[in-house]
Amino acid sequence: MAGQAGSIGLIVFGQVAAMTLWFSATAAATTLVAEGALSGQRAGLLTGAVQLGFVAGTLASALSGVADRFDPRRLFAIAALCGAAANLALLVTGFDRPATVALRFLTGVALAGVYPIGMKMAASWTERAVGLMIGVLVGALTLGSSLPYLFNAVAGLEWRTTILASSACAITAAAMILLAGLGPGHRRAPCFRASEALIALARRPMLLANAGYLGHMWELYAMWAWVGVFLEWALTRSASPLAAQTGLITFAVIASGAVGCIVAGLLADRFGRTTVTMAAMAMSGLCAALIGFTPLLGAGAVIFVALVWGVTAVADSAQFSASIAELAEPHLVGTMLTMQTCMGFLLTFIVIQAMPAIVSIVGWNFAFAVLALGPAFGVAAMWRLRQEPESLRLAAGRR
Repeated sequence: MAGQAGSIGLIVFGQVAAMTLWFSATAAATTLVAEGALSGQRAGLLTGAVQLGFVAGTLASALSGVADRFDPRRLFAIAALCGAAANLALLVTGFDRPATVALRFLTGVALAGVYPIGMKMAASWTERAVGLMIGVLVGALTLGSSLPYLFNAVAGLEWRTTILASSACAITAAAMILLAGLGPGHRRAPCFRASEALIALARRPMLLANAGYLGHMWELYAMWAWVGVFLEWALTRSASPLAAQTGLITFAVIASGAVGCIVAGLLADRFGRTTVTMAAMAMSGLCAALIGFTPLLGAGAVIFVALVWGVTAVADSAQFSASIAELAEPHLVGTMLTMQTCMGFLLTFIVIQAMPAIVSIVGWNFAFAVLALGPAFGVAAMWRLRQEPESLRLAAGRR
């Protein structure tokens, strides 16, 4: 088995490769939506089904304690293979059958055995710099989520290539993760305890940290799910030849968030979690409010604001998880993180599904401005958390 550096590298690689399944159908469908061959509502449902599947999978994992009774490497591998199988089945169903939504739901369930398990494995090697390590893992998720757009850009109109490439990545991840070792911090995590969890969840610092996270999630996945369609509209309206490279630009926008996660992790461990999360949400919220008007300034402005948004929209994501881990009692950390994840992804489903209706009512000029409400709420919540005495538990007293 690999040592610490090799194991962390394998875990990060596995996250990047397996998480390509998340937006595989969304990326493949982007061109079909632009051509009118697939409705925006249908495309949103495909992404939303993954969100709901992920919520169901994480809840089932917490309630059954399955992650504690089996080797996490094998669980990760099995989950990645199941996700790849569900993804490959899209080659048979296409995008316009009821079975397609079910397959995307199953993909989300499978990914519940990839992302949280990978984070647990990485944490077993980490004693310090928690923000940085979780930032690296979320950066891996971000990069993996963006890769289908790269596959789609290379494949052009052939959506089957995107599906095949993402499935191949997940299968490779399943094989490679078995070579990783488990760190000295690997322990059996607690099973779901409803009564204790509800009491802990009602504590003011925990409520504020989760409120900040929900504000962040209101924006993030709707942005990831719909930024490709928006860029297609914006670059076409700008009469830019870059409209033909929408897939590649979308990949760059989402992938840039991986850098933001790592940088934010470094800064949060040094300057504080509330400081970094508030700064990131303020910047991403500003981008959400303004990006709809950038086509008037040309393609350069569209791409620049989109890239800044891509970096800042996800930069703070890991720091909310780190905050919960630091605020929760040690025996409830797993439960609190599971509940946070479930609440966040339930919210993303609602917002993703609402976007087509929002666009039809206010148009793309104002549609993403609605997402700015989330970061504004999140900044207020984290500012209030910063005033709480318990915030001194964050980042070794750096709040």
